[in-house]
Amino acid sequence: MNSQTKVAGVILAGGRARRMNNQDKGLVNFKGRPMVSYAIAALAPVVDGVFINANRNIDQYRQFGWPVISDQTDSFDGPLAGILTAMIHADADADADADVLVVIPCDSPLIKTKHLQKLLLTRAEHNADVAVAFDGTRLHPVFLAIKTALQTSLQEYLADGQRKVEVWLAQQNLVRVDFSNETEIFSNINTMTELSVLEETKRFS
Repeated sequence: MNSQTKVAGVILAGGRARRMNNQDKGLVNFKGRPMVSYAIAALAPVVDGVFINANRNIDQYRQFGWPVISDQTDSFDGPLAGILTAMIHADADADADADVLVVIPCDSPLIKTKHLQKLLLTRAEHNADVAVAFDGTRLHPVFLAIKTALQTSLQEYLADGQRKVEVWLAQQNLVRVDFSNETEIFSNINTMTELSVLEETKRFS
């Protein structure tokens, strides 16, 4: 990766979390820590700055020490809306002014820094617009390293009323990043039952 490439990161914590009784997932504890704290720990070492994309509980998220940004609308338009917001802020923030954005969700606490480094390196090696995580069977489209130059394309896609991440990604110069040897890292928590199961796993460290 070119040492001159500036990289920002965004943690997507802007959803309604209906299946989790509308709790704010990033603030729900996993093994005694808010889930968003695991995302911060994984992301901060590989980026020049972190944004937390949240649409509620803004003050609580600010306590983690990074800028909190909300979607351009209040209609909870999904992950792409959060990604677009981060692109806009990264472009406007003189300290960020990032060429590449690393995207991760707030509810996958098994993701580590090394996995995000792999996304960044693979994107750079292939000179791709987007690197997306792949588990050998399917894409995980909210684990991305993506050029911020795609902001206009994403803005137009959302303006057309489109919301599906996979459909927009398929339109880009994309490289899949193979994580088929450690698929458990994509375990995400959508319900309290899933939270309990993942907390009990012996593979977590």
